[in-house]
Amino acid sequence: MSAEAKAATRTPSVVADWAVLAKHRITSFVAFSALCGGLLEGASFAASAEAALWIALLSAASGMFNQVVERETDARMARTKDRPLPAGRVSVAMVVTVAAVLASGATLALALRFHPYSALLGLATLCSYVLVYTPLKRQTTLNTVVGAIPGAMPPLLGCVAVSVTGDPGTWGWTLFATIFAWQFPHFLAIAWLYRDDYAAAGMQMLPSRPGTEGMAGRQAFLYCAALLPLPLLPILRGEATIFYAMTATAVGLGFLFTCWRFSLDENRRTARTVLFASLVHLPLVILFALVDGAIMAL
Repeated sequence: MSAEAKAATRTPSVVADWAVLAKHRITSFVAFSALCGGLLEGASFAASAEAALWIALLSAASGMFNQVVERETDARMARTKDRPLPAGRVSVAMVVTVAAVLASGATLALALRFHPYSALLGLATLCSYVLVYTPLKRQTTLNTVVGAIPGAMPPLLGCVAVSVTGDPGTWGWTLFATIFAWQFPHFLAIAWLYRDDYAAAGMQMLPSRPGTEGMAGRQAFLYCAALLPLPLLPILRGEATIFYAMTATAVGLGFLFTCWRFSLDENRRTARTVLFASLVHLPLVILFALVDGAIMAL
C-alpha cells in the first residue's frame, strides 16, 4: 500500500479528534488576537495571556457546540464528513459535556479574574455563534453578516477583560471593525471554493445559490475596500503612529488587489489567492499594531 493510501486510511488519534472539535486553528487565532487586544489596552503580558486563555476556551466550546448542531450537515459534505461527530468516533453527549464544562469554567474565570463585562460579552458571543449564526446557515445567505459579529469579538474581549472600566477603547473597536470586514472576503472565497459542497448540504452560502455568479467577487472587493480607512482610527485618537497607518494600509492594498482580480474573474486560482492573502493580511495587521504600541511606549 502506498504512503498516500495509508494516510487516507489511518484512524485519527483522540488528540487529533479533540483538536478538530475545538476548531484549533480558529481557537489559536482567537487566543492570539485576544492577547494582542489586552496588550494594546496596556495590560501586562501575564494578565493579557490569562485573559486570552479563558477567551480561547470559550472559543473551543463554541466550536464543539457548533459541530454538535451541524453534525448531520457535516456528514453530507466531503470536506467535513470525517469530522469526529459525523464519523461516530466521539459521542454527542461527551462533546456537549466537555463544551459545557469549558464554557462554564471560562465564563466564571473571566467574571472573577477580570472585568465582569468580559464574561457577559464572552457568553453572549458563544450564544450568538451557536444559537443564532449556526442555524441561520441553513436559512439565509445573511448568516455571514450575523456570524461576522461573534467572529470579530476576540480582540475586543481581550481589551474589555483587562480594562479597569470595561471600555474596549479605540484599539478594541478598531480591531473589531477590522476583523468584521476582513471575514467577508475570507469566507466568500471559501464559500466559492466549496460551493458545491455547501449546496449539497443545504447551506445558504452566497456562491452556492443559483444566479449569483460574480456576486461573491464583487462583495469581497467592497468589504475589503472598507478595511482601508480603519488604520486611521487609532491615529486620529492619538493612540498610534504613522507606522501603523502605512504598514496596515500597504498590506490592505495588497489584499484589495487580490479581491479585485477575484471580482473580475471568479475561478479557483483567484479565489485561492484571496484566501491566502486573507490569511497573511490579518496577522500582519495585528502584529503591526503591536509593534506600533511598542513605538508609542518609547
